[in-house]
Amino acid sequence: MSEDRVSVAERAARAGAEVALAAFRTGIDVETKSGKTDVVTQADRDAQRRVIEVIRETHPEDAVVGEEEDELKSVPESGAAWVIDPIDGTNNFVRDTPVWATSVAAVKDGETLAAVNVLPALGDVYVAGDGEVTRNGDAMSVSAKTDPETFAVVPTIWWGFDEREEYARACRAIVERFADMRRYGCAQAVLSMVASGQLEGAVTNVDVNPWDSVAGVHLVRRAGGVVTDVHGDRWQPGSHGLVASNGEAHDVVLEAAREIESA
Repeated sequence: MSEDRVSVAERAARAGAEVALAAFRTGIDVETKSGKTDVVTQADRDAQRRVIEVIRETHPEDAVVGEEEDELKSVPESGAAWVIDPIDGTNNFVRDTPVWATSVAAVKDGETLAAVNVLPALGDVYVAGDGEVTRNGDAMSVSAKTDPETFAVVPTIWWGFDEREEYARACRAIVERFADMRRYGCAQAVLSMVASGQLEGAVTNVDVNPWDSVAGVHLVRRAGGVVTDVHGDRWQPGSHGLVASNGEAHDVVLEAAREIESA
């Protein structure tokens, strides 16, 4: 069952990514939702519809959790569901920056069975079922670095304008502990990079939407990493914050996350 869902997830993510990529760097109109930086395009809606069409071909009765339109906004505790983000990183997309992803995860009774993140503008496809994680068909694993002073860590998930002091504390906590900091503007890309060893960690104290996290969290865990909330408990949809690492110094990455709320 899980392998079937892996293949469906990959097919759906690739199909949605193809729709989004066709609109990338075409001067598409940009709309705002809840704020100046909460943007959406017709490409988001079209790509989500395409993802759902592919899923419905084989799983017509499953629930769908999606960022756009009237889909569910939380993961059901029981039953089968698909968690999708047609364009994670829309702010990058509308700026013609190639770091964005089409994300699809299959869950059952709250547990993730399959995860696929397609980054079409970069040519990367990350896939995981109940076995290894692959990128473009090659097996991937988390970074083997053990010294935090060699780590690259990301403050991920955007802090609103009324939370910029927390963003500043997140940056300070990272630069005081680790070798360097990155900021990509796409949570699914970041989690994919942790899973494939390009980064050692990612932190936020923001409560993360499932479409920004579920697929990437599964990739990190299947690749040998650790994902918790800011309290150090196992992350699940609805947890407070998200802390991902290669597992070699998770306590230090967790310290950085906790410092965000230290004031």
